[in-house]
Amino acid sequence: MNTRGKPRRAGATGSGGQRAAASRKDPEADRNAETIAQAPERIAKLMARAGVASRREAERMIVEGRVRLNGKPLESPAINVTMSDRIEIDGEPMRGIERTRLWLYHKPAGLVTTHKDPESRPTVFDNLPIDQPHVVSVGRLDINTEGLLLLTNDGGLARELELPSTGWLRRYRVRAHGKIDQAGLDRLQDGIAVDGVLYGAIDATLDRTQGSNVWLTMGFREGKNREIKNVLGALGLEVNRLIRISYGPFQLAALKEGAVQEVRSRTLREQLGPRLIEKAGANFEAPLFNDPSAQEKKKPAAKKAAKEEKPPTPGRKLSREEKRDRDLGRLDTSKPEKAPAKKRPVNRNRSSNVWMAPGARPLSPKKGAQKTAPKGARGKGGARPAGKPGGGRSGNADRRR
Repeated sequence: MNTRGKPRRAGATGSGGQRAAASRKDPEADRNAETIAQAPERIAKLMARAGVASRREAERMIVEGRVRLNGKPLESPAINVTMSDRIEIDGEPMRGIERTRLWLYHKPAGLVTTHKDPESRPTVFDNLPIDQPHVVSVGRLDINTEGLLLLTNDGGLARELELPSTGWLRRYRVRAHGKIDQAGLDRLQDGIAVDGVLYGAIDATLDRTQGSNVWLTMGFREGKNREIKNVLGALGLEVNRLIRISYGPFQLAALKEGAVQEVRSRTLREQLGPRLIEKAGANFEAPLFNDPSAQEKKKPAAKKAAKEEKPPTPGRKLSREEKRDRDLGRLDTSKPEKAPAKKRPVNRNRSSNVWMAPGARPLSPKKGAQKTAPKGARGKGGARPAGKPGGGRSGNADRRR
């Protein structure tokens, strides 16, 4: 049956039509992507994406007069800008948008999750490694709360991960003073209202009882301020230790207290997913301004140059190359080298400490070295040495007699 006359379905194209459509679509997609990248947005949002500060802090910096736009002081954050505008912060130009990055930080107790504390208490960002770029926290942990804290250089991603609509589960290990059973904890699955504040469903498990304290594992998706302490306080428990062990797909695991670990870009993209990446506006194609791998490549050359210029420290164990250079430096080429002394030949025909049977002779005696022993002389063990035939009596003849 001939199918040439059949009408083609809407949107159906052949292989050539698909290639032509793809070729027509690619430039359009590139233009759309470029338009989105150059689309104006609020200056606080742009500063947050560049890793300067969170949106709230960026707005506060603008109100304080610390931000200049195209050479003029900026008085209000209600303005849209692009990366083509010249933005200065505290007199220094703002750098471009860096690739979206995320770190896991094991926060110790006693640190405040803020960049500047009015009471001059130690902060999380004061205790980060020195080479760490400017980052913002995903949410906050109380001063006495320990455990996992997410840090990122993308303020847009931090804002998106903080929202309850993301649906990420936050899990805590809790030690509380008081008594409760599992049936009392199961009531939290339907939510609870405390002092007019409605808290959503909480999954709580009684792990063990230790004296007058109980250990619990709690998980929820909202993350309101002091949620665990307020909810357990309504049940007659007083929280005395709180440790966050996970935030969404990211786990505290065996990360040491005070340590920071970066999540690989590939892993981060997989865990976020395309929907969340699009909502947060994460950028995984931008360059890295603080690339630790590039800094590590420069270190060996710098160390080698320092070793060549700086003499070795006394008392330090020298390397093989340093020992070779030291020995070559001690060579004196002004005087001719002396010929090596000749070694004395080793006499392998030993005549001492060799036991011989009575009447036996050496296998390879030297000429003129063997002489007839005087009469009455006996060898080792009382045997007489062998002489010429007919000269003296041999030991065998003595035995025959």
